[in-house]
Amino acid sequence: MLDLSLHVKTSVEPFVVAEQLRAEIKSLDPHLPLYNVKTLEGEIDESLMQERLVTWLSAAFGILATLLTALGLYGVLTFSVARRTREIGIRVALGAQRRDVFKLVMVRGMIVVLIGIAVGIGASLALSRVLETLLFGVKATNVFTMIAASAGLLLIALVACYLPARRATKVDPLVALRYE
Repeated sequence: MLDLSLHVKTSVEPFVVAEQLRAEIKSLDPHLPLYNVKTLEGEIDESLMQERLVTWLSAAFGILATLLTALGLYGVLTFSVARRTREIGIRVALGAQRRDVFKLVMVRGMIVVLIGIAVGIGASLALSRVLETLLFGVKATNVFTMIAASAGLLLIALVACYLPARRATKVDPLVALRYE
């Protein structure tokens, strides 16, 4: 069986030309089928479908991972503040300002995030050869991308740290000293 491809460039609607071609081929040989007619854009879309699916799935998993990271950081800091309620109450009773308590919790959370970002950048650089095979037109060591991703994670981490830090500033020393 012989497969034959026919490429036609036209300035009119492609499917109108396809019907004219079908009629012309039928007049030459009524048993010769004309099938799988599509435009170049359709062919390109079809050939890139798998790459687009992988891209969308990667983006979805990236967003999910970022949300889980934010929730995890929020949960750990909230637990830490709850466990340290007595300590925070003693600090406030001894004269610590609310901003000092806020700063204490924020710095603890951000240290963890900064260590994570440093490890992530190191792993990204170590795996750059593998990553470059997955990326089209983007180098795995693209500085702008690393800065943008790090800044995004820092922003999310600031929001995740803010709520537990704010809660820590509202600890009443009398209640905290009677806590547990």
